[in-house]
Amino acid sequence: MKYFLGLGSNLGAKRKNLTQALGLLAQGGVRVMHASSLYRTQPVDDTEQPWFYNQVIEVSTSLNPYGLLRLIKGIEKRMGRKPTRPSGPRPIDIDILLAENWVIQTKRLVIPHPRMQRRNFVLVPFKEISPETTHPLLKKKISELWQKSADSSAVRILRPPQKKARGFSFKKGRRGDI
Repeated sequence: MKYFLGLGSNLGAKRKNLTQALGLLAQGGVRVMHASSLYRTQPVDDTEQPWFYNQVIEVSTSLNPYGLLRLIKGIEKRMGRKPTRPSGPRPIDIDILLAENWVIQTKRLVIPHPRMQRRNFVLVPFKEISPETTHPLLKKKISELWQKSADSSAVRILRPPQKKARGFSFKKGRRGDI
């Protein structure tokens, strides 16, 4: 089954936390098919906390949505996430954004993620890897949802580390703020 997941971290070694979460997902039988760049993002809702690193990934797994949720919650716990205030700081946060065209609305699990269309920290990396994906309830493409987003929070692409060869430094083109 194909899923889109949102990953975020704003405590500790944020880049390392995201890399570790990807490794633990792989150990749990989740194969990453596409991964967005990393983005440094302004907190939304609870703004008195460190900025986040965020990423969206497209994955494939034989797990059903509830099995994937169990795996995710286990990874978050293993990586030190503790219950705190909603939208508070955390070493890792993994959200199921979409599960193919499934719509699930239970107390334990809501898919599509109920706030994804209102959050630039999800929409910007999502549109980077899959702008044509359609939200199953809103019937709009991710690129359209981003264009209509009222979220004004900052989302900045993180440059990859510079590569050096024979004394020269090669830099990728700057994309700037999005």
